[in-house]
Amino acid sequence: MAAQKGKDLLLKIHDGEAFATVAGLRSRQIAFNTETVDVTHAESAGRWRELLAGAGAKRASISGSGVFKDAASDALIRQSFFDGTVRDAQIVVPDFGTLAGPFQITTLEIAAEHDREVTFDIALESAGEITFTAL
Repeated sequence: MAAQKGKDLLLKIHDGEAFATVAGLRSRQIAFNTETVDVTHAESAGRWRELLAGAGAKRASISGSGVFKDAASDALIRQSFFDGTVRDAQIVVPDFGTLAGPFQITTLEIAAEHDREVTFDIALESAGEITFTAL
């Protein structure tokens, strides 16, 4: 994958009718994790840890910060957080592909300085199977 503009990575959340680009995110991060299942035993070769392949739970985390771009995206994010709603989301990575699946907003922080715009930090955690569609 060649170098890409950070602004081209998009986070979209389904609002019940269509996928809406979420606010004016200025920074974004995607992380994938898998828990390990340790099956080491007394006869493990050289006493090295052994892991059970494919047994751990997988998860995806998305975080970002930015400014609210309009009242609709502000309301969608805020209401989804307070309701604890699991919503379908898409993460579009240019020249790479699209990740899609159910996510829940787990963190919503709002900050402001008297002479600057209101900003927010958001974190989402996967709540089911995530699919990947290559471009």
